[in-house]
Amino acid sequence: MIRRLEIRDFVLIEHLDLAFEPGFGALTGETGAGKSILLDAVTFVLGARADANWVRTGAQRAEVVLTCDWPEQPEAASLLAEWEIAPDDEAMLLIRRTLDANGRSRAWIQGVAVTQSQLRALGAWLADVHGQHAHHALLTPETQRRLVDRFAEAVPEAEAVARAWQAWQQAKNALDEAIATQGRIAEERERLTWWLREWQPIAFTAEEWQAWEAEYRRLSHAAELQQQVAVALDLLDRDPDGALVAVSRAIRALREVETFHAAIAEPLSLLAAAEAELDEAAASLKRELARFEEDPERLAFLHERISAAHELARKHRVLPEALPALAAEWEKRLAALDAASDLERLQTEERAAHQAYRDAAARLSAKRQKGARRLRDAVMRLLPELAMPHARFEVALESIEPSVHGMERIAFRFAANPGQPPAALAQVASGGELSRIGLAIQVASVGAEAIPTVIFDEVDVGIGGAVAAVVGRLMQQLGTWRQVLAVTHQPQVAACADWHWRVSKRPDSEQSVVTVVEPLAIDARIDELARMVGGAQVDEAARTHACSLLAMSQRGAQDAKG
Repeated sequence: MIRRLEIRDFVLIEHLDLAFEPGFGALTGETGAGKSILLDAVTFVLGARADANWVRTGAQRAEVVLTCDWPEQPEAASLLAEWEIAPDDEAMLLIRRTLDANGRSRAWIQGVAVTQSQLRALGAWLADVHGQHAHHALLTPETQRRLVDRFAEAVPEAEAVARAWQAWQQAKNALDEAIATQGRIAEERERLTWWLREWQPIAFTAEEWQAWEAEYRRLSHAAELQQQVAVALDLLDRDPDGALVAVSRAIRALREVETFHAAIAEPLSLLAAAEAELDEAAASLKRELARFEEDPERLAFLHERISAAHELARKHRVLPEALPALAAEWEKRLAALDAASDLERLQTEERAAHQAYRDAAARLSAKRQKGARRLRDAVMRLLPELAMPHARFEVALESIEPSVHGMERIAFRFAANPGQPPAALAQVASGGELSRIGLAIQVASVGAEAIPTVIFDEVDVGIGGAVAAVVGRLMQQLGTWRQVLAVTHQPQVAACADWHWRVSKRPDSEQSVVTVVEPLAIDARIDELARMVGGAQVDEAARTHACSLLAMSQRGAQDAKG
């Protein structure tokens, strides 16, 4: 629900900082005091279209900041997650919107810049404004469908229909694409098959390629390797003046004089170690020389494979070692093409998905029909109490082509007078009637709708007396479930509120006035109710009547809780 609303330089409002409370709140004041300005500010910060005239005269910019609880509805949470917007430590949602004097508007959610359409999409889940001059969510097909589904406890069925619709569309698209691209698929399949046919004779793994290259280098240089190893052996061991012979002679010479000079022991030890290392090196070279055998057949085989691999790699503009991964992609794509070209299988899958969708849609339709009748009956029971004894309200389920939301469109219809055929709410209901119908629907569906705050703008237009008391009682009842704010001229309605604000104007200078809003304590509230009862002349009788209204509303609230 809304916790705080701060407004700066908006129409006649210089600065307001309002703390909202739970339950039912009343907003009253003289005609023209600026009550509608407050509602305009709320709808503005929730994404309504901006009007440059809303910037207060003399100011450069209007600003509205709204703080509310972090929304619990999955749909709202999904939007915020999609926009990568997270709650603060207190799980509060902060929305800020500004309007420049030139008409440019900007908005932020949790400090993240958002578009007007994003703000409007989220705002629809935060507050529902019922009024003649405000955005009315109740008029939108989406809101009507969502309300009926929740009222009918058909949300799981609606979600199942959406999933079945997506599965059907995927199967249908796969079939349509296969039919439309049979020629292209055949060409691509032939091309992939040819490439794989070129690959199969030389197929290798990345590890095998490395081994082939190493072996090829060794075999192609076998004669040179054998010659150079033989030279090294001659220099080490086989030559009469080789390194091993020279070191052995040096060791024998030093040992003859070792006893005469102790310092000779160290170089003698080093020479002995060198002799051992040289001997091991010579033995290793002899072993390698013995293994050297020229293998022209193996060399030719490797030359053929490696040359073919390089040619295929050049053709596909990759390195030879990348060919195994590329061939795997060809096989994967070929398998997908084979599956896509299986029209009989795709047709079977499309038919099955279509039938699954129709079955899910039928289950949803059955629950919607029952829920629509129950909602219609609940609203119809309330309309006579709201001074509309001859009005008719219907929840129509109009058949449509299959869609993600099912096979019917939900439409709220209304007729104010007998003999008048019910038509769409937006076409036939006046502002006051629309607000009262909205109140009846909200009360009837109190456990189904998920929007936490409901705002009514002059729901009591054209009524008074006992009917106004009924409106107040219904709003009081609705306030036990949701946060309710009502702009009202009826003392019977205002007396039922849990909290009460008064809107008035005061001079700002000799040429201008500003709108102010003040929360009313009990004495000030009695004065305001007395003004609403008695008009300009507030006498003791008006105060007594005001006290009586408050007492009656408090008893009604206690009875409702009891």
